[in-house]
Amino acid sequence: MPASQSDTPYLDALRAFAERNPARLHVPGHKGGAGADPRLIDAVGERALALDIPALMWGIDAGVEPTPFGEAQRLAAEAWGARRTWFLVNGASQGNHVAMLTLAHGGDRVVLQRNAHSSTVDALVLSGLRPTFAAPELDPELHIAHCLRPETLDRALAETPGAVGAAVVSPTYFGAVGDVAALAEVAHGHGVPLIVDEAWGAHLAFSDELPAHALSLGADLVISSTHKIVGSLTQSAMVHLGDGDLIDEEVVDRCVTLVESTSPNSLLGASLDSARRAAAVDGRALLDKSLRGLVHTRAAVREVLGLDVLDERLVGAAGVFAYDPLRLTIDVRGTLTSGYELARLLRDQDVHVELAGENVMVAVFGMGEDTAMAGERLVAALHRAVESVSVQERDPEPEAFAPPPPWGELAMTPREAFLGRQEVVPVREAIGRVAAESLAAYPPGIPNVLPGERLTSETLDYIQQAIDHGGSLRGASDRALRTLRVVAEA
Repeated sequence: MPASQSDTPYLDALRAFAERNPARLHVPGHKGGAGADPRLIDAVGERALALDIPALMWGIDAGVEPTPFGEAQRLAAEAWGARRTWFLVNGASQGNHVAMLTLAHGGDRVVLQRNAHSSTVDALVLSGLRPTFAAPELDPELHIAHCLRPETLDRALAETPGAVGAAVVSPTYFGAVGDVAALAEVAHGHGVPLIVDEAWGAHLAFSDELPAHALSLGADLVISSTHKIVGSLTQSAMVHLGDGDLIDEEVVDRCVTLVESTSPNSLLGASLDSARRAAAVDGRALLDKSLRGLVHTRAAVREVLGLDVLDERLVGAAGVFAYDPLRLTIDVRGTLTSGYELARLLRDQDVHVELAGENVMVAVFGMGEDTAMAGERLVAALHRAVESVSVQERDPEPEAFAPPPPWGELAMTPREAFLGRQEVVPVREAIGRVAAESLAAYPPGIPNVLPGERLTSETLDYIQQAIDHGGSLRGASDRALRTLRVVAEA
């Protein structure tokens, strides 16, 4: 009898193997815990080590079909409404690599939303695709990027003859959801598939109170960071194939294999199996609990002097078709200090937010979490943080944090720049040169500079300002931005 959504076939197979106490004449060297360091055993427990079982074990992911692992992936596809689903052990980043490698089978041109995650930029290096960038909508007050409008995608595809696909981001880090149905219609009208980086939306499929998820709206390939909200272990994710015929299932499978470890961690796969069961069986109730608690938390945040929150009032703004209420984005502009500074003051109270920027902070809540209790702790910490900054002397009109400047000219493909002859120069000498590495202020990990783009003083000033305000830099060989790797001049 096929497994049902209440089952966890892969997790159960791992447990059955461990409970037999077999002779483990294979990797890993800790032998299910017998050879592990006592401190590791004390930290994670004997049970976790016993379930750390390698790939290609008979009766788990090898042997009579369907294997328990195969059944777990089938159930995930069924739960999310996919034609096929693959478990990923290198996060949604691996999913973005898979997506670009898949498209590269059809040609070398792609249309990308410019605020794509840095892993998509890495995927351009791996795949050799040459991007045409489509600009998302920029919030004129908060200076945060929203989603891509369908007409923007239509124009970018019309300007990119031979494009083999388009990739967009929805939801954003800040909770904005794009008009995926219209974006899919535009892409399909140009005869190309739509890839949706739905890393922040794995939970959308499981509640009618949330925006519709991308697969249900016609997306052809969807990257799902299951750990972010649904609650699998960090680094676990999924990629879902839609029902259309614009992407070859076997090509996706080859690309998943190309960029996955030959030693995938069984605990990550088991957590995906378990998280899927929770979402499919109890997701609606768990999400309802989270959403109810957040209603009170939003109201309480608004009571803190100088703070506001983003919510459904944002819907209708350029690039915002819907809003994901599991994201609590706090507008800090009324405090006359930055989100970076408030986040530091929260850390001093052992309260940690997902993201801090100049004008906003983002707190993330999970499916089924006691959001009321977590919200109370956050609100109390916010009161103390805002009170502490209110007694400090400061410029009543602090210098405005400028929005990101326009990106530089793409002088060569990211792959050509990344793999070409390079040199390292002081950062101010890099102005006007072609970057050989990406620069992304992190979080949110959205690239400010791509390999192959010409560097401008405005962009480098912006990145330095982000670092000075407490951000970090991903992609650069010198994270302090003292030097930059650029393409060597002839």
